[in-house]
Amino acid sequence: MAAEPNKPISFPKTAALQQGATTVDDVTRALPHALGPEKSLLSSMLQDPQDYIGVAIEEKLTQEHFYLPSHATLFGFLIELFEGGNEVELVSLVQRLLDRGLLDRVGGPAALTDIYTYAPSPGHFRHHLQHVKDKFVLRSIIQNSNEAIAQAYDAPDEVAALLDSVEAKVLAIREGSETNKAPTIKQSVNEVIEQFQALLAGEKGAQGISTGFEELDRMSSGLKAGEMFVVAARPSMGKTSFMMNMVEHICMDLGKPTMVFSCEMSAFQLVQRLVFSRSKFAMSQLSRGYTPTKGDLQRIQRAAVATSSAKLFIDDTAGISINELRAKARRKKRDEDIQFIAIDYLQLMKSRTKQAESSREREIAEISAGIKGLAKELGIPICILAQLNRGPESRSGKSLGVPRMSDLRESGSIEQDADMVGLLYRTAYYAEDAEAKEAEEGKAELVLAKNRNGETGHIPLTFIADLMRFENGAPAREADG
Repeated sequence: MAAEPNKPISFPKTAALQQGATTVDDVTRALPHALGPEKSLLSSMLQDPQDYIGVAIEEKLTQEHFYLPSHATLFGFLIELFEGGNEVELVSLVQRLLDRGLLDRVGGPAALTDIYTYAPSPGHFRHHLQHVKDKFVLRSIIQNSNEAIAQAYDAPDEVAALLDSVEAKVLAIREGSETNKAPTIKQSVNEVIEQFQALLAGEKGAQGISTGFEELDRMSSGLKAGEMFVVAARPSMGKTSFMMNMVEHICMDLGKPTMVFSCEMSAFQLVQRLVFSRSKFAMSQLSRGYTPTKGDLQRIQRAAVATSSAKLFIDDTAGISINELRAKARRKKRDEDIQFIAIDYLQLMKSRTKQAESSREREIAEISAGIKGLAKELGIPICILAQLNRGPESRSGKSLGVPRMSDLRESGSIEQDADMVGLLYRTAYYAEDAEAKEAEEGKAELVLAKNRNGETGHIPLTFIADLMRFENGAPAREADG
């Protein structure tokens, strides 16, 4: 019978859904599992621990992959013995479990003997392992879906935040990151020693991603995975140019997939800058009646080809929210394995939470923390531009125009979240007359005011205004003098 007009429709399945089932019938259904393959894996590991426990570790099998608690407990104990260099043998295993008070939790001696004598075919180990993993994925999907359904029925105020959380959990299931992401202290120490040895051997790959600016690379050892690099300046200092110079080097010279989020300039404008900056051709010459030479045209053509073949992805959504940016970045990391993200710029982004609506400082803090969290989640460096307040203009004498970290607009959390903070400025911008401006023309400096893992200091640069390009070192006339 059709529902009467304007009469509320009841949903009798809601209570069951909120208890963790997709339908009422699912309340009595067991979660997906594969007890036979679980038993097969444990039997192989008991009979030939050196081979099969090692394979399980390589395949990142964890206790969470096992459906039966007794199987999970036994697997965890086998891994502990193996990594501790202890012999895995049935009689001593029973005694060790008894001594630790774990024998009953694995089902007692009879259960251990039953698993040991299960005698699966050795050639089926990886097939059974994948079967166990697949069932774990299905259980994870059900669990996360049920949690999302329950939260959705609670009618949360922050719908965008819920959507972001749900998407992150689904992607985490795909990548296996929820159970395999956290390294052990032993793994971390090994990585530290390996990197140290590589650095001693002079291997550049042991450092982070090169920015293309030699002194910055020396002081920072490159842009490292999980780090947030904030480049801040007053308007018209060349922040976007500096960022795009790094992008050009990383995606075109190093060949690393890169994503740019531009809240201020269009994709067309950014690509135009890339092509003409790389070709060293100033478009302003055309307005003065200059006719490009054959050499100019060849350089422009080469730059255009290099740009079009680069793995560069540009999103020019104006006023993008932190949740939307994270969602797009996750997809691009999954699909294209991007290695670097650049964002222009922080104060043009949005956070749509209730707390952010009441406070601009709180909004900026949420965006800053979100960017840092994204860098760690994706395991790549992120460079984000930021505006400074009017502090540099209020200074006098030799300090006129020189930025400080305290000039970061609207939130001290930017300074707290960032692993590196670079303050960019050009002295010619603050020159009091034409003569002084000419003397300072081209001079630029990046003040590395914060470097969590290295030294700080002043990095001289040359700014070529016609090309919107920064280059290494001070202008030639100053260096020669």
